[in-house]
Amino acid sequence: MEKDLEIIKEIVEFLGDRKAEEIVALDLREHSNIADYFIIATGANKPHLKALYDGLRRLFKDAGFKGYHREGVPDSGWMIMDYHGVMVHIFERELREFYDLEKLWKDAPIVDLEGI
Repeated sequence: MEKDLEIIKEIVEFLGDRKAEEIVALDLREHSNIADYFIIATGANKPHLKALYDGLRRLFKDAGFKGYHREGVPDSGWMIMDYHGVMVHIFERELREFYDLEKLWKDAPIVDLEGI
């Protein structure tokens, strides 16, 4: 878990530095077998989504995080990166509101991002 929190911290700091909005991390360990954590963030537009996505790819590569999987393209409005159970969802605002993952996973605790 400590390693997961270190990865989450790096991802959240990166997203915050790159002006992603409404960054939330959910602890799904007791609620799902698809992931241990979700990090959810909003990008301002499709070019911003692409920049966040490309930047995360570089972050993973530079940090030596191997074995991550990615799905989606900027034009879809929703991109996902999965690194060993930490899934990063980057949305355009409309799609984030439509899919409302926070409501879907409302029983999952929110990770205290200030405390990691």
